Amino acid sequence: MSEFPNGNHDRQGFQIFFEHWILEQNKHLQDLISASKLHKRSNTNTTLAAESTQTGETLVPDNPHLRPLINGVILHYEKYHQAKARYAKQDAVVMLTPPWTSALENAFMWIGGWRPSMAFQLLYSNFIQGLSIGDLGDLSPRQLVQIDNLQERTIREERKITEKMAKHQETVADQSMVQLSHLVTEFMRNEVEEGRSTGGGGLEERVGSVLELKKKGLERILLKADDLRLRTLKAILDVFTPIQAVHFLIAAAELQLRFHDWGKKDANQHVTGGGN
Repeated sequence: MSEFPNGNHDRQGFQIFFEHWILEQNKHLQDLISASKLHKRSNTNTTLAAESTQTGETLVPDNPHLRPLINGVILHYEKYHQAKARYAKQDAVVMLTPPWTSALENAFMWIGGWRPSMAFQLLYSNFIQGLSIGDLGDLSPRQLVQIDNLQERTIREERKITEKMAKHQETVADQSMVQLSHLVTEFMRNEVEEGRSTGGGGLEERVGSVLELKKKGLERILLKADDLRLRTLKAILDVFTPIQAVHFLIAAAELQLRFHDWGKKDANQHVTGGGN
C-alpha cells in the first residue's frame, strides 16, 4: 500500500497506511541488503579476474541496478511525507504525538519525526566505529568536506525551526489566550451559581477559532521540519556513490525498524506488567 487511504483522514486511516509503509520499509531493507551482497561478490570476482591476468588493474564493476533501487527507497520516503502532509491539514496535533509509534519513539522525536542532524550522527557512528557498513568507511576527503558543510547548514536550519516551535508554544500564554481562559472560567462559574446553561455567548466559537490558529501554526512548523528531514536525506545521498548510498540506507532502515520494534516491545512489557 503506497498511497494514503482514499477519503479516509481519520487516525485509523493513517495508522493503516503507516503499518503498510513499515512493511514496505522492511522489504526495501531486504532488497538493499541483497544488492550490497551482490555488489561485494561482483567486486571479488573482478579483483580475482584482474589478478589472474596480472595486469595490475582492478576494475570496479558498474551495477546499474543500484540507482533504480535507491530511487525507489527515496520515493518510499517521499510518499510517507506526502501522506503525512495531507493528514497534517486535518490534524497536525496528532502528527506531532502519533499513536501509531510507541511512547519510546515519541520521546526521541523532534517535531513529529527524526531530528535531521541524526542522519550525520548515524553516518559518523558507522564511520568512526569502523562498523561493517561496507563502503561507508571509504569516504574520500572531498566527500567528508561536503558532508561537514551539509551538516553545518542542516544544524542551522534545524535550530531556526526549533526556535519557531518555541515561539509558537509560548503563544499558549499570550494575552488573547489568557483573556479567553479567564472569560471561560467566569462563564463556567456563573453557570454553576445560576444552576443553568446560558449558551456561552459565542465563547465556544471563539475558543475553537483561537485553537484552530494555534493548530495551523503547528502544521506550518511540522511541514518545515519534514521538508528539512527529506532534503537532508537526499542531500546526503547525493554526496555518496551508489553503493555508499545503499549502505547508508541499510543503516538508516535497520535503526528505524529495530527502534520501532524495541518501542513496541517496551510498551507491551508495561501493559503486561513486565516493566519496572
